[in-house]
Amino acid sequence: MKIEDLTAFVAVIRLQSTRLAAEELGLTQPAITRRVQNFEESLGIALLNRQTKPLKPTLMGKRVFQQCRNILREVEALNDLVAADHPPSGLLRLAVPQSLSETSLLPALKMLSSDFPQVQPRLSSGWGEELLLRVQRQELEAAVVLFPASKQFPSGLESQALGSVDLVVVGPNDPNVPPLRKLEEGYQRGWILNPEGCGFRAALQRALTEQGLPLLLNLEAFGVTLQLSLIAEGRGLGLMPRALVERHALRPQLQIYSLQDFAPRSQLWLVYPNVPASQIPAIDAFAAAIAQGLDLAPLAVDQPQA
Repeated sequence: MKIEDLTAFVAVIRLQSTRLAAEELGLTQPAITRRVQNFEESLGIALLNRQTKPLKPTLMGKRVFQQCRNILREVEALNDLVAADHPPSGLLRLAVPQSLSETSLLPALKMLSSDFPQVQPRLSSGWGEELLLRVQRQELEAAVVLFPASKQFPSGLESQALGSVDLVVVGPNDPNVPPLRKLEEGYQRGWILNPEGCGFRAALQRALTEQGLPLLLNLEAFGVTLQLSLIAEGRGLGLMPRALVERHALRPQLQIYSLQDFAPRSQLWLVYPNVPASQIPAIDAFAAAIAQGLDLAPLAVDQPQA
């Protein structure tokens, strides 16, 4: 019985696919199949129901799967004990929210390359719930995500609050356009927002619905620069972190509104599964680099949450 055979079996059950297991472990599908078969032969019992799609474990396969996960955790703990004093190294899969990717990924990549030369960073972006799912599936070593301060994360994940993020309504800096004080005064201008899945958009939708107002969507657009360019041209209002607006080259062409009935605040979190102790310094530095770019405000539990 070999550890690599156990690892292949656990990956196949967890991902319900030999193809996905092969991609995760950097092997071919035939190699994964052989390892699972070797494991079954060593135990003298079939562990997979090969008549189902996706693949499902047999009743004994489910019990063996849980025991294998415990064994692999102990093996990881042993490796961590030996490697704890070693500098971070190897592949490190990290992610940030889609709404922060344009401004944060490149500085974070430069920092990792400079401070942790033995690390091979693989950076990506996505919406919050999608990133949480990828962390749960151990497709990522860690993710920085935006959620309310009250967010309850799935069991098995470590979470660390990095600070709160003020969101602001943004419009063009046009003296002929009256300033906004409430949502109802400006909702008819329409909005330039991220596509469905964005937490900022969801927070705005909730606030408008509570007031009986529709969400008038002028444009869906990815990227801070594109959105702010469209807003500066007077094509609609936007909603994004204050720090991204204040630091942007287009700031003189923009107006930030402080609304009486809509002052959303989100929270930046670092979320990760059980990862090797040697990787923690690089993960912490990655999270700090993302937080630094947002000028995080002190936590305040009495603020409305986005």
